[in-house]
Amino acid sequence: MTEAQHKARILIVDDDPIVADSLGELLQRKQYVTATACDGNEALMVLSGAPADAPFNLVIADINMPRMDGTELLKRIRRNHPSVVVIVITGYGTIESAVEAVKLGAFEYLTKPIVDEEIILTVDKALRQQMLLAENAQLKDQLSRRCGMGNMVGGDHRMQKVFDLVEAVAESRTTVLITGESGTGKSMIAQTVHDRSPRQDKPFVTMACGSIPETLLESELFGHVKGAFTGADSDKPGKLRAAEGGTLFIDEINSATPTLQLKLLRVLQERQFEPVGSHETHKADVRFVLASNQPLDQMVKAGKFREDLYYRINVVNVELPPLRHREGDITRLAEHFLQQHCRETGKVITGFNDEVLQLLRRYQWPGNVRELENAIERGVVLSRKPQLDADVLPETIRYQQPDGSPGFVERRRNPGGWVPANWTPQPLREALEEPEKRIILAALQANDWNRQKTAEILDINRTTLYKKIKQYGLEELAATE
Repeated sequence: MTEAQHKARILIVDDDPIVADSLGELLQRKQYVTATACDGNEALMVLSGAPADAPFNLVIADINMPRMDGTELLKRIRRNHPSVVVIVITGYGTIESAVEAVKLGAFEYLTKPIVDEEIILTVDKALRQQMLLAENAQLKDQLSRRCGMGNMVGGDHRMQKVFDLVEAVAESRTTVLITGESGTGKSMIAQTVHDRSPRQDKPFVTMACGSIPETLLESELFGHVKGAFTGADSDKPGKLRAAEGGTLFIDEINSATPTLQLKLLRVLQERQFEPVGSHETHKADVRFVLASNQPLDQMVKAGKFREDLYYRINVVNVELPPLRHREGDITRLAEHFLQQHCRETGKVITGFNDEVLQLLRRYQWPGNVRELENAIERGVVLSRKPQLDADVLPETIRYQQPDGSPGFVERRRNPGGWVPANWTPQPLREALEEPEKRIILAALQANDWNRQKTAEILDINRTTLYKKIKQYGLEELAATE
């Protein structure tokens, strides 16, 4: 037993104080530090009240307890204390509950009466796992610091350049323009610029031009005085006043009206503005970060965006690459979102199977990182297995076309909803032939064309395999290899 295991802190949860105290004494004789709780509610209070430098490593909890049973306690621990390992104890007739607890993430379950040697051995194994979990968490944290910035995740060289640029510009007051497709993370970059600037303790205010009616855009940004227009029953300060001393993030600046563009140009040049309906001039001590999901240079050429405003806001351009150009980040982001939504839902999902990872990497992600997060959140909510598999992915990803583009189109006259975009009517037997051929061919190649081994792996007899090889003309492929 290592020194770290000697110093391990164990919480014993049982509504029978005799059981809890006797188990505590046994573990203390093995040089563990123990504490007890009479039910799940008290256990959560003890866990939350533990000092940061001496957290609990292991919980041993009875399944049947008043107020909060062991299963519910396990869910709460998985959600709020993910580094804590749990062993459940069950009496006769509650084995099903214990097995369910293991499915929810418990390390092991033991049946009463507890055998001393068995509990000591199980505790030792559980603490070894807890040490591995802690080491993995530390490694992931180190990797996150190298491959991310705040809530942004990315190891791709394009994203590393973005992170470097954000670090360089955050300390200044320079106006920043963030460009990229919808869903690439422009608002998160804006928040990061603010968080790493000297203005981080001041307000960070967001204004999305695309979601505000044109008639209210100016009032939303500059504010208005009472009586400025019909419905202006009182003074309104506006986003500029709200962001005083801090950062104003104007999203979808490509949707700004010509009048708003002109007034915004003056604010950027003179750092002054007047509320709608007022002649009183206010100073604007605001750092501007703007974003566009349309190429502003092309809008300038088309006469849809002011050229002088474009050059005023395009001081530092942070261009976010689409997710389809960051293939190496797809798995990293998927794992990040999986952990995030598992924490939020209290579920224990260890990862993805190979099919899911292949589908995620091949897909073109027209909705970018936002679409990926939505897909993973959906999978976590629907999954009932230890690993996330393809069955819980959105249909557009599961049935994507060979080029990775979405594979479903809506059939407006079909109440069934969605069908593959390249689907053509054919008998089921014919539709299954091509997948079956690929599976058999892959198995043959994996076994160096040993038909006996292939038949065993595919769980079919050799006669059936020979017929399939002949049916699909695989003898010719065998000869070429």
